[in-house]
Amino acid sequence: MDSTEAKLAGPEAQTGIGVVCPFDMALDRELWRWMPADVSLFFTRTPFFDEPVSLGMAEDVSDDADILNAVKNLSAVRPAVIAYACTSGSFVNGVSGARHISKVMASAGDAQGISTSGALLEALDHLGASRVVVVTPYVADLTLRLGGFLEEAGHSVVSQAGLGLEGGIWEVPYQATCDLIRGADVPEGDVIFISCTNLPTYDIIAPLERELGKPVLSANQVTAWASLRRLGKAAVGPGQRLLA
Repeated sequence: MDSTEAKLAGPEAQTGIGVVCPFDMALDRELWRWMPADVSLFFTRTPFFDEPVSLGMAEDVSDDADILNAVKNLSAVRPAVIAYACTSGSFVNGVSGARHISKVMASAGDAQGISTSGALLEALDHLGASRVVVVTPYVADLTLRLGGFLEEAGHSVVSQAGLGLEGGIWEVPYQATCDLIRGADVPEGDVIFISCTNLPTYDIIAPLERELGKPVLSANQVTAWASLRRLGKAAVGPGQRLLA
């Protein structure tokens, strides 16, 4: 083999993570930012529903049949892990609902399954944190449902705040999210969780952790972290406490 042929070796072997997300997911690129170079993400989406972000939409995008079809779409590329990347869709039916989604995906896709809300509980346990400041882009009843999910799992919600949005969540600027977090934070909280996989957070996590002196978790961060953890791989997020 001459030197020219040697340069053509590759490409590098990839391990795949399948991502089942709602039809309105706009932050595929953000999830990629946590990935090491030898991991690829394979995205698929649940069917479109003409409704605002709400409890009803959360229930619709977590339908078993739709998730099974999405997993079937991913099966051709044989991911080792399948993540259901939707916070509200995985907390809307409580802790048992989050576990059910993971089991449905694992059984249908011959892969390990994890949901965003399940990943959140894993992250809280990993950090040994239990007094949660909850920050969301949601309307009030959806934010309250997240609080109920955390309390059912044995955690305390010490403060919560939401933006009251019914759509366009991916367009929220970092400054608006940071202002909401600063206003919601209280001394008794030992961790902050920013909900929704459609809310941009990657660049604000580490700076807020330094400023507020506590871990800041986000929906996409915990989804990436828990998925990679199942592969024995580390997420890429400089300065983020969960990933230390």
